[in-house]
Amino acid sequence: MLRHPIRILGIDPGLRRTGWGLIESDGNRLIHVASGSVETSERATLGERLVVIHDGLIAVIEKYAPHEAAVENTFVIVNGAATLKLGQARGIAMLVPARAGLTVAEYAPNQVKKTVVGAGHGEKAQIRMMIGVLLPKADPQSDDAADALAIAICHAHHRGSVLLKAAVLRRAAAGR
Repeated sequence: MLRHPIRILGIDPGLRRTGWGLIESDGNRLIHVASGSVETSERATLGERLVVIHDGLIAVIEKYAPHEAAVENTFVIVNGAATLKLGQARGIAMLVPARAGLTVAEYAPNQVKKTVVGAGHGEKAQIRMMIGVLLPKADPQSDDAADALAIAICHAHHRGSVLLKAAVLRRAAAGR
Protein backbone atom coordinates (compact mmCIF):
# COMPACT_ATOMS: atom_id res chain seq x y z
CA MET A 1 0.00 0.00 0.00
CA LEU A 2 1.45 3.34 -1.05
CA ARG A 3 1.64 6.05 1.56
CA HIS A 4 1.38 9.67 0.49
CA PRO A 5 2.53 12.69 2.49
CA ILE A 6 -0.27 14.52 4.29
CA ARG A 7 -0.19 18.31 3.99
CA ILE A 8 -1.32 19.91 7.24
CA LEU A 9 -2.34 23.53 7.77
CA GLY A 10 -1.83 24.80 11.31
CA ILE A 11 -3.68 27.98 12.28
CA ASP A 12 -2.98 30.20 15.27
CA PRO A 13 -6.05 32.46 15.38
CA GLY A 14 -5.73 36.07 16.40
CA LEU A 15 -7.52 39.28 15.58
CA ARG A 16 -4.34 41.30 14.91
CA ARG A 17 -2.41 38.45 13.32
CA THR A 18 -3.62 34.99 12.43
CA GLY A 19 -0.59 32.77 11.97
CA TRP A 20 -0.58 29.91 9.48
CA GLY A 21 1.93 27.17 8.87
CA LEU A 22 2.02 24.28 6.42
CA ILE A 23 3.94 21.08 6.82
CA GLU A 24 3.93 17.72 5.12
CA SER A 25 3.89 14.64 7.29
CA ASP A 26 5.35 11.56 5.62
CA GLY A 27 5.39 8.86 8.27
CA ASN A 28 7.70 10.20 10.97
CA ARG A 29 9.26 12.76 8.65
CA LEU A 30 8.07 16.37 8.84
CA ILE A 31 8.75 18.78 5.98
CA HIS A 32 8.26 22.54 6.10
CA VAL A 33 6.16 23.88 3.21
CA ALA A 34 5.40 27.51 4.07
CA SER A 35 4.34 29.82 6.88
CA GLY A 36 3.15 33.35 7.40
CA SER A 37 0.42 35.43 8.96
CA VAL A 38 -2.68 37.31 7.95
CA GLU A 39 -2.51 40.78 9.49
CA THR A 40 -5.41 43.14 10.07
CA SER A 41 -5.50 46.85 10.78
CA GLU A 42 -6.45 47.88 14.31
CA ARG A 43 -8.27 50.84 12.74
CA ALA A 44 -10.63 48.58 10.77
CA THR A 45 -13.98 47.50 12.16
CA LEU A 46 -14.33 44.03 13.64
CA GLY A 47 -16.30 42.88 10.60
CA GLU A 48 -13.63 44.19 8.21
CA ARG A 49 -10.90 42.45 10.20
CA LEU A 50 -12.77 39.14 10.11
CA VAL A 51 -13.14 39.46 6.32
CA VAL A 52 -9.37 39.99 5.98
CA ILE A 53 -8.70 36.83 8.04
CA HIS A 54 -11.30 34.90 6.02
CA ASP A 55 -9.92 35.98 2.65
CA GLY A 56 -6.31 35.47 3.73
CA LEU A 57 -6.93 31.90 4.87
CA ILE A 58 -8.87 31.11 1.69
CA ALA A 59 -5.87 32.31 -0.34
CA VAL A 60 -3.52 30.06 1.68
CA ILE A 61 -5.77 27.02 1.16
CA GLU A 62 -6.15 27.71 -2.56
CA LYS A 63 -2.39 28.16 -3.02
CA TYR A 64 -1.13 25.21 -0.93
CA ALA A 65 -4.04 22.69 -1.06
CA PRO A 66 -3.70 21.19 2.42
CA HIS A 67 -5.38 17.86 3.25
CA GLU A 68 -6.16 18.59 6.91
CA ALA A 69 -6.18 21.56 9.27
CA ALA A 70 -5.58 22.14 12.97
CA VAL A 71 -6.54 25.16 15.04
CA GLU A 72 -5.49 26.14 18.54
CA ASN A 73 -8.24 26.32 21.14
CA THR A 74 -9.00 29.72 22.60
CA PHE A 75 -7.69 30.29 26.08
CA VAL A 76 -9.75 32.51 28.35
CA ILE A 77 -8.36 36.00 28.73
CA VAL A 78 -9.16 38.10 31.80
CA ASN A 79 -10.92 40.63 29.55
CA GLY A 80 -14.22 39.06 28.42
CA ALA A 81 -14.58 41.34 25.38
CA ALA A 82 -11.09 40.38 24.15
CA THR A 83 -11.90 36.68 24.61
CA LEU A 84 -15.09 37.09 22.59
CA LYS A 85 -13.26 38.85 19.74
CA LEU A 86 -10.55 36.18 19.72
CA GLY A 87 -13.32 33.56 19.59
CA GLN A 88 -14.75 35.23 16.50
CA ALA A 89 -11.35 35.11 14.78
CA ARG A 90 -11.08 31.45 15.81
CA GLY A 91 -14.51 30.80 14.32
CA ILE A 92 -13.27 32.13 10.96
CA ALA A 93 -10.10 30.02 11.34
CA MET A 94 -12.26 26.91 11.73
CA LEU A 95 -14.89 27.83 9.15
CA VAL A 96 -12.57 28.45 6.21
CA PRO A 97 -10.86 25.02 6.16
CA ALA A 98 -14.13 23.26 7.03
CA ARG A 99 -15.86 24.95 4.07
CA ALA A 100 -12.94 23.80 1.90
CA GLY A 101 -13.77 20.21 2.91
CA LEU A 102 -10.86 19.73 5.31
CA THR A 103 -11.07 17.90 8.61
CA VAL A 104 -10.38 20.50 11.31
CA ALA A 105 -8.79 19.34 14.56
CA GLU A 106 -8.54 21.43 17.72
CA TYR A 107 -5.70 21.45 20.23
CA ALA A 108 -5.26 23.14 23.59
CA PRO A 109 -2.26 25.49 23.83
CA ASN A 110 -0.67 23.30 26.51
CA GLN A 111 -1.00 20.20 24.33
CA VAL A 112 0.72 21.98 21.44
CA LYS A 113 3.56 23.13 23.70
CA LYS A 114 3.94 19.70 25.30
CA THR A 115 4.09 18.02 21.90
CA VAL A 116 6.66 20.42 20.45
CA VAL A 117 8.70 21.52 23.48
CA GLY A 118 8.11 18.61 25.87
CA ALA A 119 6.48 20.78 28.53
CA GLY A 120 2.97 22.25 28.61
CA HIS A 121 4.15 25.70 29.62
CA GLY A 122 6.93 26.33 27.09
CA GLU A 123 7.87 29.89 26.19
CA LYS A 124 7.68 31.41 22.69
CA ALA A 125 11.49 31.28 22.39
CA GLN A 126 11.45 27.54 23.16
CA ILE A 127 8.78 26.95 20.53
CA ARG A 128 10.80 28.84 17.91
CA MET A 129 13.93 26.90 18.84
CA MET A 130 12.16 23.54 18.51
CA ILE A 131 10.60 24.60 15.20
CA GLY A 132 14.18 25.11 13.99
CA VAL A 133 15.13 21.62 15.19
CA LEU A 134 12.04 19.83 13.84
CA LEU A 135 11.76 21.85 10.62
CA PRO A 136 15.30 23.02 9.78
CA LYS A 137 14.22 24.78 6.56
CA ALA A 138 11.54 26.81 8.36
CA ASP A 139 12.16 30.47 9.12
CA PRO A 140 8.86 31.80 10.47
CA GLN A 141 8.78 35.59 10.33
CA SER A 142 6.57 35.99 13.41
CA ASP A 143 5.69 34.22 16.65
CA ASP A 144 2.22 33.65 15.19
CA ALA A 145 3.63 31.78 12.19
CA ALA A 146 5.93 29.75 14.49
CA ASP A 147 2.94 28.89 16.71
CA ALA A 148 0.96 27.82 13.64
CA LEU A 149 3.79 25.49 12.60
CA ALA A 150 3.78 24.09 16.15
CA ILE A 151 0.03 23.45 15.85
CA ALA A 152 0.58 21.63 12.55
CA ILE A 153 3.34 19.52 14.15
CA CYS A 154 1.04 18.71 17.07
CA HIS A 155 -1.60 17.54 14.62
CA ALA A 156 0.93 15.41 12.72
CA HIS A 157 1.69 13.59 15.98
CA HIS A 158 -1.92 13.21 17.15
CA ARG A 159 -3.90 13.02 13.89
CA GLY A 160 -4.58 9.28 14.08
CA SER A 161 -6.59 9.56 17.28
CA VAL A 162 -8.32 12.76 16.11
CA LEU A 163 -9.40 11.21 12.80
CA LEU A 164 -10.64 8.06 14.56
CA LYS A 165 -12.72 10.17 16.96
CA ALA A 166 -14.19 12.14 14.01
CA ALA A 167 -15.14 8.91 12.23
CA VAL A 168 -16.88 7.59 15.36
CA LEU A 169 -18.83 10.84 15.72
CA ARG A 170 -19.87 10.76 12.04
CA ARG A 171 -21.12 7.19 12.42
CA ALA A 172 -23.04 8.08 15.57
CA ALA A 173 -24.63 11.06 13.79
CA ALA A 174 -25.61 8.82 10.89
CA GLY A 175 -27.32 6.44 13.32
CA ARG A 176 -25.03 3.45 12.85
